[in-house]
Amino acid sequence: MTIVIGYIPTKQGEAALTAGIEQARAHGDRVLVVNMARDDKLVDAHRAPSSELDRLDRDLAESGVAHEVRRIEHGTDPAEALIDVAGEVDARLVVIGLRHRTAVGKLLLGSTAQRVLLDAPCPVLAVKPR
Repeated sequence: MTIVIGYIPTKQGEAALTAGIEQARAHGDRVLVVNMARDDKLVDAHRAPSSELDRLDRDLAESGVAHEVRRIEHGTDPAEALIDVAGEVDARLVVIGLRHRTAVGKLLLGSTAQRVLLDAPCPVLAVKPR
């Protein structure tokens, strides 16, 4: 089976990656790491540079976990992208990182994590950085 990991180049993304690899090792799954940029932003801090994705690929290869690193180049909704990929590969699990948000931030901005938690076609593991 496949574990889909939503990755952004932050502490939250690294926490999701670590947890996803641990789950894959424990259950003999492969890992699909997904990173995307939003079309509506000229610069997106969530878009990992190619060098970062190459590092992820090397680290995963060294870990011995079967894997794929995929960048989604077009789209405006990270939650939709993760949900679509999870359905496409019939994922066993989606792993995402969480960050602390204020009550007003949650109200005004919505929540990618909430959409993934509610709409993913499989269980979701949400982790925080240590």
